[in-house]
Amino acid sequence: MKRLSINNNIKNKIPALIVFMVIFLLWQMASSFEFIPKFMLPSPISVLYVFTSDYNLLITNLTTTLFEAIAGLLVGIFLGFLIAFLMDKFKIIYKAFYPILIISQTVPTIAIAPILVLFLGYGLFPKITLVALCCFFPIAISFLSGFESPSIDYMNLLKTMGANKNQIFIYIKLPFSLKFFCSGLKISVSYAFVAAVVSEWLGGISGLGVYMIRAKKSYAFDKMFAVLLLICIVSFIFIKIAELFEKCVIPWERKRQDDE
Repeated sequence: MKRLSINNNIKNKIPALIVFMVIFLLWQMASSFEFIPKFMLPSPISVLYVFTSDYNLLITNLTTTLFEAIAGLLVGIFLGFLIAFLMDKFKIIYKAFYPILIISQTVPTIAIAPILVLFLGYGLFPKITLVALCCFFPIAISFLSGFESPSIDYMNLLKTMGANKNQIFIYIKLPFSLKFFCSGLKISVSYAFVAAVVSEWLGGISGLGVYMIRAKKSYAFDKMFAVLLLICIVSFIFIKIAELFEKCVIPWERKRQDDE
């Protein structure tokens, strides 16, 4: 049964691999035959070469960006859970803050970053703050949806057994919210790394965003494409880690899907 599942997983990934191979082949042809000038569209080979020639520099900058992304993500998760908990517990807070949550997402990230730099300077703090602001909304909304998802019958059952509101939250609402939280987490981890890079565009000493700005000013487009590829790879790894976390915290969902 497990062997069959592995084979199915491999078969499911084949179409995606074919699409990626076609994209890279077309990219290589477009660069080699100069349908687009090489200085504007470097070939995949020259982009991959950057990973060997600038390996140490890329790793150093990646470490800074990773720290900003992970720290901001953790702060965003904490704030998202706290806001969702308070909104679920106190309806007056829900009515007061839910519209503000929605409005906060209409402001572009690139517009918030200069204000944070103005007030907080060019250090790590404004970058972590920007990542947290980008991540907390999906987390807050997913937790809030999860807290509202259990059937009223479950809660009535616990009430008849003498459970108080805190026990209902711990034994009913929190377990039901984990599936929603994991969905929001997948969105947030993809936001976190991109937000960290965007925040670095406005100033800093190190980070992939700073590396990109320097590469742009020197017209080293192969290095810019290398950073874009690295961002995609790291974001993909982040999402896979989130999926692994989901399997660990809600194993019953995996079992239910396998049974289906």
